[in-house]
Amino acid sequence: MKRKVLGPVLTSASRLGLPAGLRADFSASLVVFLIAVPLSTGIAVASGVPVELGLITGIVGGLLTGLLPGSSLQVSGPAAGLTALVYEAVREYGVGALGILVLATGVVQVAMGLLRMGRWFRAVSAAVVQGMLAGIGVVLISGQLYRLADANAPSGGLEKLGGLALLLTETLESPSALVALAVGSGTVAVLALWPRWRRGARALPAPLAAVALATAAVTALDLPVDRVRVNGLLAAVEPPDGSDFFRLGEMGVLGTVLAFALIASAEALFGAAAVDRMHPGRRTDYDRELIAQGAGNTVCGMLGALPMTTVVVRSSANVRAGARTKASRVLHGLWLLVFATLLPWALEAIPVAALAGVLVHSGWKLLPGRELGRLWQDHRGEAAVLLATTTAIVVTNLFEGVVIGLALATFKVAWEMSQVRVETVRAGDGFVRARVIGNATFLRLPKLLDELESLTRSGRDVVELDLRGLRYMDRACRQALDDWAGRHTVLFEGGGMMAV
Repeated sequence: MKRKVLGPVLTSASRLGLPAGLRADFSASLVVFLIAVPLSTGIAVASGVPVELGLITGIVGGLLTGLLPGSSLQVSGPAAGLTALVYEAVREYGVGALGILVLATGVVQVAMGLLRMGRWFRAVSAAVVQGMLAGIGVVLISGQLYRLADANAPSGGLEKLGGLALLLTETLESPSALVALAVGSGTVAVLALWPRWRRGARALPAPLAAVALATAAVTALDLPVDRVRVNGLLAAVEPPDGSDFFRLGEMGVLGTVLAFALIASAEALFGAAAVDRMHPGRRTDYDRELIAQGAGNTVCGMLGALPMTTVVVRSSANVRAGARTKASRVLHGLWLLVFATLLPWALEAIPVAALAGVLVHSGWKLLPGRELGRLWQDHRGEAAVLLATTTAIVVTNLFEGVVIGLALATFKVAWEMSQVRVETVRAGDGFVRARVIGNATFLRLPKLLDELESLTRSGRDVVELDLRGLRYMDRACRQALDDWAGRHTVLFEGGGMMAV
């Protein structure tokens, strides 16, 4: 198997003494590692847990999930998409409960993969997915704006948005908060402008450059801002104990596990589809990838770490850096392990505001922007579902918002599939022949009956009602049409019945 995967690239030497394919994977792994460090630590801080837990999830995503079959080039780790949900779970149940939540999530994902449910995630409405990402972006941005000023964010999406005016007032009155805001805003500016400098972008990934510059400025000027706190990798590991398993009987805990499983799986498989479009190599096996994600989350849960999923930012960087096999993502996990073990002190110099700036930028990229405008012009129903899903997530939470979005998307499809019309031909002497065409369901029954009633007004009568043009007719419509025909002189054609 190893020969089959690596054989085509093991043909030439390099200055590193490695074959060409391995050299490409080695270089790509360093790029992904440099992106993973600020993202993993920032997501951990935003989730309300020690930064080491974000690094542990990245390590497991590389060393374990990276080895498993499913996809070859996508990279797993802690993702911004789950930040809001993890934060609420930690606030509700405590950091100690995170292990059992993530472990149960992994078991559910493995079960879904074994039941071959991975392919069904491709049937989810794109508007719901975009709305989910936009809702995550809004909640993420609104929460991290507080961290830009070294302030604590309130719980709940509406509370975060509602408190922004007070945050602005308090920041303007506090010199230290203004300093932190300047550091965070500068980080966002570097993230936005760095890719335009092609030489610099080739040398360093934008997140690493932004955080490195912010850290250097804060250290050189000795600025009074909050910095990352590090306790050590092993000290952060908190496996679930026996009593934690009894919490799985609580409805709130079960709901959180289900939300973790569905959203992490959806983000992983949607991310896999996006990464597949970036390269010509082997396509993702959705069921195997779901099992791999579940195995990774099971191990993360045993270690008390953050949940993992596919991270599009790292995956796209992996592809653009020229990765050819899964070796790049495994090596990136190895570099994270070495860094977290030997250089944890380097994290303590990073200002929290800089990590908040990285996440504000990440949240901004989750918003649909121009895509929403084009969608509104071409498919207003889809745009309405997207906006409704986003609003529901902000008002309620991620799980309930996605459920509401799915319900609206389903109703929209049912409504559009229930198109029905009545065509009429006058036969003279006030008689009308009517033909019903389309799909007759209870959703359009009032409209259908109104059109039929209009045919019998002004002394006209219907001599024939042709139902052969119906592709589908539910029981409610059949009963209503039968009752209507009983009140008029009607001959049914089609539908399996005749009445006069």
